[in-house]
Amino acid sequence: MSFFDFDERIIPLDTWIQSGVDKLVENYRDVFQIMKMPVEVSLNGVVWVLTYLHPLIIIAALCAAAYRYSGRKLAVFTALTLMLTGMLGLWEETMITLAMVFCSVLFCAVAGIPLGILAGRSDRFEGFIRPFLDAMQTTPAFVYLVPVVMLFSIGTVSGILATIVFAMPPIIRLTSLGIRHVHPELVEAAESFGATPFQVLRRVQIPLAMPSIMAGLNQTIMMSLSMVVIAALIGAGGLGMPVFLGLNTLDIGLATIGGLCIVLLAMVLDRITQGMGTVKRK
Repeated sequence: MSFFDFDERIIPLDTWIQSGVDKLVENYRDVFQIMKMPVEVSLNGVVWVLTYLHPLIIIAALCAAAYRYSGRKLAVFTALTLMLTGMLGLWEETMITLAMVFCSVLFCAVAGIPLGILAGRSDRFEGFIRPFLDAMQTTPAFVYLVPVVMLFSIGTVSGILATIVFAMPPIIRLTSLGIRHVHPELVEAAESFGATPFQVLRRVQIPLAMPSIMAGLNQTIMMSLSMVVIAALIGAGGLGMPVFLGLNTLDIGLATIGGLCIVLLAMVLDRITQGMGTVKRK
């Protein structure tokens, strides 16, 4: 057999990866269970609040946020959207999806914004993290499900963990971009008045980079919602479940109402976060 015939597999990379993951699961399962605990506690708390409160309270709160950041039209659209999801019998699934998105975006922001700031201030760190971000953004979403299920088992928490990895790159990249686009003369002026690096970051760079950071947050929310249907394959629940069940049973009606609710919820969250970015600019 010639080395360059490629008739047979020469490098058993898949076998090596499978062996490595098996060893991780065998030796560090308890560690991975501890790692998912913060996500599980946060999710359970948010789900409890959203399902315990009366639907009218939640509708009023989201309408108030929509009115605050985007005006009367979005507030009316938000009310109609949430009332429609309730009348379609998908209120609980919508609240679970909203909780999943909230927790995913929260952990993405907590981890992604500091990483983006560090990448924006350090060329070396930016060069180090860029290949990882490229891999995270180009890896098909379905590929994330296999290691997540092996390491963390199935369920909504595992779906959130996969969503965090899938949705984090935009907020890191756009935060870094915003920090780098702050005019150097403004930074030099702050330093000339005796500002420390932390004061320059807090009072100059972050405020001026806020529109870019909010754009990254917006994209993270959209990518989180796009992962909802895929995460339903590992038992994540939410609005992805009607779509998944409709696909399995060829029930186009069930799949349609699930997809419609996802689209409407995405529009509401997109407009609210865009409005938040506009307010920050003023």
